[in-house]
Amino acid sequence: MIEPGRVAVPVPTAPVSLSGLGGDEATTLVLLPRADGLPDIGWVGLPLAATDVRSLTIPASVETTAWNSWLIGSPVSVLPEHARGYLGRPALLGHRIGSQGPGSDWSTAFGPGAVRSDGASLVVEATDEAAGLELRFEAEAVHGGGLRLRHVLANVGAGPYVVDALDVVIPLPTSAGEILDFTGRWARERQPQRHALADGQWVREHRRGMRVLDGTGLIVVGTPGFGYGDGEVLGVHLAWSGNHRYAVEQLSSGAAVVRAGELLHPGELVLAEGETYATPWVHVTASKRGLDGLADATHRYVRSLAAHPASPAPVMFNPWEAVYLDHDLDTLTALADLSAKLGAERFVLDDGWFTGRTSLDDGLGDWTPDPAVWPHGLAPLVDRVRANGMEFGIWWEPEAVNPNSAVYRDHPEWILRTGDRTPVRERNCYLLDLSRDDVRAHLVDAFDRLAAAHRIDFVKWDHNRDHIDGGDSRGSGRPASRRQTLAFRELLDELARRHPGVSWESCASGGGRIDLDVLERVQSTWTSDVTDPLSRQPIQHWTAQLAPLEYLGAHVAAPVSHQTGRTSSLDLRAATAFFGQFGIQWDLTKVPARELDRLACWIDLYKRHRALLHTGRLTRVALPDGLLAHGVVARDRSEALFSYAQLEEIVPVPPRLRIPGLDPDRTYRASLLTPPDPSVSWDVTGIQASGAALGTLGLPGPARAPQSAALVHLRAL
Repeated sequence: MIEPGRVAVPVPTAPVSLSGLGGDEATTLVLLPRADGLPDIGWVGLPLAATDVRSLTIPASVETTAWNSWLIGSPVSVLPEHARGYLGRPALLGHRIGSQGPGSDWSTAFGPGAVRSDGASLVVEATDEAAGLELRFEAEAVHGGGLRLRHVLANVGAGPYVVDALDVVIPLPTSAGEILDFTGRWARERQPQRHALADGQWVREHRRGMRVLDGTGLIVVGTPGFGYGDGEVLGVHLAWSGNHRYAVEQLSSGAAVVRAGELLHPGELVLAEGETYATPWVHVTASKRGLDGLADATHRYVRSLAAHPASPAPVMFNPWEAVYLDHDLDTLTALADLSAKLGAERFVLDDGWFTGRTSLDDGLGDWTPDPAVWPHGLAPLVDRVRANGMEFGIWWEPEAVNPNSAVYRDHPEWILRTGDRTPVRERNCYLLDLSRDDVRAHLVDAFDRLAAAHRIDFVKWDHNRDHIDGGDSRGSGRPASRRQTLAFRELLDELARRHPGVSWESCASGGGRIDLDVLERVQSTWTSDVTDPLSRQPIQHWTAQLAPLEYLGAHVAAPVSHQTGRTSSLDLRAATAFFGQFGIQWDLTKVPARELDRLACWIDLYKRHRALLHTGRLTRVALPDGLLAHGVVARDRSEALFSYAQLEEIVPVPPRLRIPGLDPDRTYRASLLTPPDPSVSWDVTGIQASGAALGTLGLPGPARAPQSAALVHLRAL
């Protein structure tokens, strides 16, 4: 909202630009002024090195559209509007409920826009006096070289204004011709799919609330055929955990844009006079180094955040797949002892510890240790864990409640519902209305009491129910998805403030809540509920497009997968967990001593190399189907670590493993990193080559059986 009394900033007569911070490929935004309305976005992408756009002036004889043609081919306003001739979907959809009923002020005409810039941010402010609306477009430079953009809309007219949609819209260069986005489901998150850019809209909508298993989370548009390390690409990410909408739109004129914003239910957002609405931040990143260039920029941003873990990610033991809900102190202490001997540094007690949790249908919401299982509370287990030198963590799902729970019996009015209708059950639970002060106070008190009784270092915060048919619990029944998302963020922020020593993990039936808004608040994510390494390899491979490896919870589970029934070797399971937050989720009391010794070797290797894994530059290599290769290269290019996974049938002539990103002028020595195993036939140890040769010719590919993986380490001489 334009601040009262501010001196109006003149409409500029020259382009205004803003570039990202600390990146060698700083994403650049160029605004071109218009005398009749809001500025146009002339460019979002790589820096325009040929001309310093900030020194340009626009001659009176040159129309704005000519300047836009110089940059992107077609003019696109910071807020595309029908009133200014935009023929696609307007960025703002809404209307006012006035004295004559609904439907007025549905078509806006903002501007001209006053522009302010201080080098780190850029703001455009404009008013549509006839519609009674004020708009602020904000752009901020972020670490890693990217930008983040949003709109702030204020209702300054008489009567309520209904916001149906407000998107951030980014124009695409004429070179863009291909779209990459993601789909998925439970245990199969983030599966990539590609499409040619064509006339019309490619739309991805998510209406399930804060469990985004099938949503894209990211749109990448670039030159046709862009890959991991090549091609000019533009990535767009909406930092928002709730309902959302992405779209790529190309008009018949050739103008193309990508847009992102909240998906609002009918009547969900109504601004009274004087109220404002700020859209979620939309992160925009450009690279000429393909998908890995985008990932590196995003990882550097995440690693700059205050919430980024200050110490290396501990090796975790979680007994979920060992005991499920069958909690027993003797069994759990035995698992704590064994995992500590192997080198685990954190023990996380998963679902099943609280009152009445005899099945998944019971007890959810009653956050006190079950006296039938824990007559002395959790103290005996916590003390044993700490005596073994490990941190203690715990699972909870504060947003959900079983009908068979004390909290639901005492407060049935607390659940989200549409009017008097009881919502459909999912996993036999409902969602609490977190926007209620009494609900948040109850949850804060429950966690405070738990933390006061037991020192808690880590919380696995789960969320296993879609938000459907969920209205305001206080009687109106109006849609509440947006308020629920904001209240989740408020609750997490409050608990983190009250308990600064706790690390938080985001889990939503696996990897359903991984976005940059959440990553500003947590130190870990649970990447997927599937622990089968054949399923996990591609999930982690693509989740790392957004989240750095140190956030990706990855566990070594039983040889026979509890989700797929497939059998896999310990080496494949450990090599998969290596490229994440290494953990164990396995009944160690039933593991032969030889296997335990080998697992201990893997844990030791991980500890020796996790500093590189969790600070280096992600590098992936294109290989034929059935093979996956990925690694990290140190920032100073002194070393690198790569995985070569053979997931499917034997390849007669294994492709060579190129190692991009090394210093071309330095010589590197290769060594096989996998613990000693006579069955491994990859004779690379001792090979010496220049970084240039390794980046072009690479190392000979390993002759390996299907469902196997090997790791190679390279160090500069």
